Amino acid sequence: MAMTVPATRLGRATLSRLPAESRPAVRPGEAKAGVLHLGLGAFFRAHQAVYIEAAMAARGGDWGIVAVAPRSRDVLEALRAQDHLYSIVTLDASAERTRVMGALTGTVHAASDPAGVVAQLADPAIRVVTLTVTEKAYAPDAAVPRLLVDGLIARARADTGPITLLSCDNLPSNGVVLDKLLSGMIPAELRDWYDVSVRCPSSMVDRIVPATTAGTLASAERCLGARDLAAVAGEPFSQWVIEDSFAGAVPDWAAGGAVLTGDVTPWEHLKLRGLNGVHSGLAYLGALAGCESIADAVALPGMADLLRRYVATEVTASMTPPDGVTVAGYGDAALERFANARLGHRCLQVAMDGTQKLPQRVLSVLNTVADPALATLIVAAWARFAEGTGDAGQALPLDDPRAADVRADLSTEALFGPGGVLEVPDPTHRRMIEEWRTALATHGAADLVRTAVR
Repeated sequence: MAMTVPATRLGRATLSRLPAESRPAVRPGEAKAGVLHLGLGAFFRAHQAVYIEAAMAARGGDWGIVAVAPRSRDVLEALRAQDHLYSIVTLDASAERTRVMGALTGTVHAASDPAGVVAQLADPAIRVVTLTVTEKAYAPDAAVPRLLVDGLIARARADTGPITLLSCDNLPSNGVVLDKLLSGMIPAELRDWYDVSVRCPSSMVDRIVPATTAGTLASAERCLGARDLAAVAGEPFSQWVIEDSFAGAVPDWAAGGAVLTGDVTPWEHLKLRGLNGVHSGLAYLGALAGCESIADAVALPGMADLLRRYVATEVTASMTPPDGVTVAGYGDAALERFANARLGHRCLQVAMDGTQKLPQRVLSVLNTVADPALATLIVAAWARFAEGTGDAGQALPLDDPRAADVRADLSTEALFGPGGVLEVPDPTHRRMIEEWRTALATHGAADLVRTAVR
């Protein structure tokens, strides 16, 4: 009986045996550290690290990344065992591609070594800090801002130069939020230093990065011929829009594929309304219709046409897009991305936290345009979803921090009226929501979607 030989673990010693197309764009360890990243999740590894490595490959510079794991040690230990190498499996619908990343130069575990993080923040070699720490971390009593302030104090006292703090979290005007938070926490005697030496530009990030699965690890091993226990997956599309306002030297992000702009706001609106809002619509209508995945929801008869019309009319009327971009074209591209079945995005996963997401994604459209015929359908689908049962009687869990408030009174007026969970000021629009709720309950989401745009 033949024995299976375990694959070699990914590391610097295995790089020369990798397929040429899978090797890092920069030689691991060649560039010194210049970026500190807070958050060691899959999105950072599949997004910001890619742009920074591409910038170094195109323009050089010491912009190696020291990545900080706030709490969990799992990914950190996997990376340390692999000389801080990992791979990205690109989930292309027609091909399987995997490439190893070489931009990481080190890791720190914040929970057990906060002094190590502070030392990095005070290091003159570190000129940029990027953050993917989730929205919950932007509170004065959270660990991340306290750690940042301690590091800034150490940097100011050591006089080690200016620093740019670049938030990459899904918060509108995230740089403004971060700057307001930190400037309110910095000691009064260091405010002048902070105003001169620290910049917090805003940024908008976009790439669908599903959770790593056994299939992800198997794909990476198949392509590399080596085991990678820190592999991540991502769709082919990626975008990073960065406000061009820095305290000092930064990587040549434009050379790495990022967009530099004087104002990130139009890009934020475009993503929130033309991409995230469509995602929410697919999640709620798809879940009601019994679809497991977002790709299944896109494939429902009439769904793509309905959402194209929504973007081309209502979303377009609600905003001014960035120069050179059409909202309708952006929406078409979003639907193509969501149709990629390899992403494995589940409707119930996307449907989580609707009370936190819908104000920016859909109410910003509904409460802006004169005739929100389809925006009201999306929020009606959310309300129908919140009732807890799909069209075939399947259970629909309401995973939401305000679930108790929602379930206390599911009437349209309680949910959307004055003081409601998701306030819709115009009574005409609330009547439209109620009409859609009735139609959804009567006909079911699949039939309603199939006929809604005829």
